[in-house]
Amino acid sequence: MKISAHGLATGSLAQRSLAAVWHPCTQMQRAAQVPPLAVVRGEGPWLFDDTGQRYFDTSSSWWVNLFGHADARINAALKDQLETLPHVMLAGCTHAPAVELAERLSALTGGTLGHCFFASDGASAVEIALKMSFHHWRNLGRSDKREFVCLRKGYHGETLGALAVTDVAVFRDAYDPLLMRAHQVMSPDARQAMTGESAADVARRATAELEALLQARHAHIAALILEPLVQGATGMAFYDPAYLRAARKLCDQFDVTLIADEIAVGCGRTGTFFAFEQAALPGEQAIWPDLICLSKGISGGYLPLSLVLSRDSIYEAFLDDDVTRGFLHSHSYTGNALACRAALAVLDRFAQEDVLRHNREQAATLTTALAPLAADPRIEHFRQLGMIWAFDVREPLIGPRFAERFHLAGRAYELLIRPIGRTVYLMPPYVLTEDLSQWLAERLLATLNYVLNQIPPDVDRAPEPPTA
Repeated sequence: MKISAHGLATGSLAQRSLAAVWHPCTQMQRAAQVPPLAVVRGEGPWLFDDTGQRYFDTSSSWWVNLFGHADARINAALKDQLETLPHVMLAGCTHAPAVELAERLSALTGGTLGHCFFASDGASAVEIALKMSFHHWRNLGRSDKREFVCLRKGYHGETLGALAVTDVAVFRDAYDPLLMRAHQVMSPDARQAMTGESAADVARRATAELEALLQARHAHIAALILEPLVQGATGMAFYDPAYLRAARKLCDQFDVTLIADEIAVGCGRTGTFFAFEQAALPGEQAIWPDLICLSKGISGGYLPLSLVLSRDSIYEAFLDDDVTRGFLHSHSYTGNALACRAALAVLDRFAQEDVLRHNREQAATLTTALAPLAADPRIEHFRQLGMIWAFDVREPLIGPRFAERFHLAGRAYELLIRPIGRTVYLMPPYVLTEDLSQWLAERLLATLNYVLNQIPPDVDRAPEPPTA
């Protein structure tokens, strides 16, 4: 590859990227066979490459883009904030976007979670929640509570603390010697249903295992962490909200902090702003966790932002004249004003446009359009919740490197799509229309047909671990 006078490699954008960028969640040895898509522009649900080809962003760019790319209203809010205050440290200072965002998010919990701690990304939020839980018990004189419980096949991020409560082998195994030991309990994944069982029955079996562990170890357990309703990175594992009700009751009974990782499932993705809102039965009082981790969609896909909402009882455990009893976690861009302003623009959209109602209507339209695929004998476990659709291609049919082949075939059908193992899923931006839903369903089925009819005998048969 040639080098320009400025020290830059010449060639296509994808070639230059392969020469200089270490891409995330990518085996770079394969990158030449699956070159990165050189995206130069985004508009609504579409991304455009350097040849002018368009692609529908089926995963909302890793589940972050809620209202389409280059949204005019979020753009305008950011431009205004850019002219006013791009950033100031939040230690010893404050600013209106951070204060208003904390207030409005607390209000969405009815004031139950009264304080907001800001961070940068989802794994950071998980680290914060784990530390908060342990430290608050320590401040209460219960230092023995230092163990954590997570669900099998759960995913909470790739920093060391978050990996310790993650059970996805491809992310975790290489670093296992570095990790603290966490308890893993049965996932309530409804796909585990035995003959005659419902999703609620699976949830009850999982609850029994959780109860047995808490009964035995509650004096040492600080927190249970879970992804409410959908375990994302393990392949969109849906489960019955009965498990959330039971987990809340057990955590209360055994003095265990309940952490809801809503990084992927919050911001309306499951049909309510917070997925945990669906824990309460209709007509009953709302049920809330003790800590909520939020990221991804909260800034609309514009800027890195994460946060942890906490109950006042946890916050108050840190109040003391002794600085070491305070929560001293920080990073330089904590509560960045631009990111918080983007998040406020996202909340404005929810408040002003009845986004959740619109999503219900459009979800019904797309589910109807996907009906032929849902009935296809080549797939199993077709499922939908809110603005998430998923199905599993039957194991005997997938062939080698299914996710990679599906991704590349999808590009030819104007789809940017990344299956997780044999699970194909859609998490599109909240801009669907009837025509777009019909188009998306047709292109998805065409991609599936192509991939299942084109399994070359000489394809590289190295194993392909499931990643998002």
